[in-house]
Amino acid sequence: MYILLKFSWTRGMVISGVKASSVAMVSIDICSRIIRCDFDGRVGFWIGNEKGKWSKLAAAASTKAPKLGMSISPLASSAALAETRWSSRAKFYKEVLKDAREKFTQEISFQSKDKDISLAKALLYVASEDEAFMDFNREMDSYSLQNERRSTSLPSDTLDWKCVEAMPLAGKNMSEWMAELDSIAREVEAELVPRDIGCHLVEVLDAVNVVLFKSRGFKRSSVIVNSKCAYLHSVLSSGYCSAILLSVIYIEVCRRLNLTIVGSRIGEEFLIWPQTGNPEELFKVTSGHSLFGIVNGKCVDDPRSMASDINSNSLSELEIATNRDIIGIALANLMRIHWKRASRANHGLMLTSPLRSVDKSDEKFKKTDASTVPLLRPQDLRLAIMASQRLLILQPHNWALRRDHGMMLYYSREYEEAVQELSICMVFAPEEEAEVLEAFVEKLHLLRLESSWKNLERKGTIRGNWRILIFSIALEKTTK
Repeated sequence: MYILLKFSWTRGMVISGVKASSVAMVSIDICSRIIRCDFDGRVGFWIGNEKGKWSKLAAAASTKAPKLGMSISPLASSAALAETRWSSRAKFYKEVLKDAREKFTQEISFQSKDKDISLAKALLYVASEDEAFMDFNREMDSYSLQNERRSTSLPSDTLDWKCVEAMPLAGKNMSEWMAELDSIAREVEAELVPRDIGCHLVEVLDAVNVVLFKSRGFKRSSVIVNSKCAYLHSVLSSGYCSAILLSVIYIEVCRRLNLTIVGSRIGEEFLIWPQTGNPEELFKVTSGHSLFGIVNGKCVDDPRSMASDINSNSLSELEIATNRDIIGIALANLMRIHWKRASRANHGLMLTSPLRSVDKSDEKFKKTDASTVPLLRPQDLRLAIMASQRLLILQPHNWALRRDHGMMLYYSREYEEAVQELSICMVFAPEEEAEVLEAFVEKLHLLRLESSWKNLERKGTIRGNWRILIFSIALEKTTK
């Protein structure tokens, strides 16, 4: 079932990419004030203004219902208490989301040296923010179901954690997941003890491979359909992961063993290897596999992959990825996974699909309005937007990324924010792309205006046919 969520516009949104605000917090703020129970048990809809006015539906119910004096039924009292607790819980999750985003931003800050960035900690902050958002959605569903059934039972008001670092992720908090990486490193050290050798590079890497792939059972997958495989804590728990997250684990474990692992993106693959003055030993084949192949998987033996062309001579010519680059690759994968899940019911839908018909001679483009925007899975779409927000903190001048972010906001029907992002994108985009985006942004201006007039019409602020007014404004703009 697909549900269309509407979010209020957030004026003052920071669009530079350095301090992007989480739109997820806007949804929490709205949802926490959407239902209000009066003390006589009647339910109305809160319209969210500062004076606390009720909607006409609630007012009508109030005039028809007989006055019962000051008596409060147990059901009404329970509902009022549940609402108070719900508002408190929503505020708490909003703070957690904000804290997780700020901690992530601090970790990858350009004011700190790249070598001081912890890949594991940054990605755990990503997981914490997304998990908090999903936890809130689950509690919102539970609260709504309870309200529909008018249950007298109240949800628990206690949480075992009070900050993002203490938030449980698959049963462990952030410190415990960091300790899990320490534990893997200790297992590697134990594997090296009976070998009666020094800390030779090849032997250390072989011990890491034994622990990760045999003892721990990690499995690399080139095609990820389950979003859990894109979060570090889930990967450490299940062992099933994307290639980039396995590389992150490999880098973090070896760092604890004082072994520096570097990596580079080759086509669609991300390859890692240890810094060494003798790269030939990495490609020496033993028992049918090279050490470089064991570390990076089957892609190095696949003739269809660019990774198969890498050898000891070309290895030194590759551009080494920074820690920020690696985090960016992980976030880009996360964004793609959630977008695919969000658009699953719309086969073949791409982020840039609406731009294909942007030619004004296209009749389909002329007839496009808000009702023709495809309905997507709201939670996955929001998670994809959150991933792109973090990517823009890392890459604020990436025009293609900002275009994709703006298009996701369009699919989310946040037209004002979409106009802002795509307008910035046009500044950095090539001329041909900017022309296409300019025409699309003009369309978004009309959709934003249409949405605003619809909201005013619902509130009874305006009368008459607003469609005619919008058409006349658009016509006046085209004749100038």
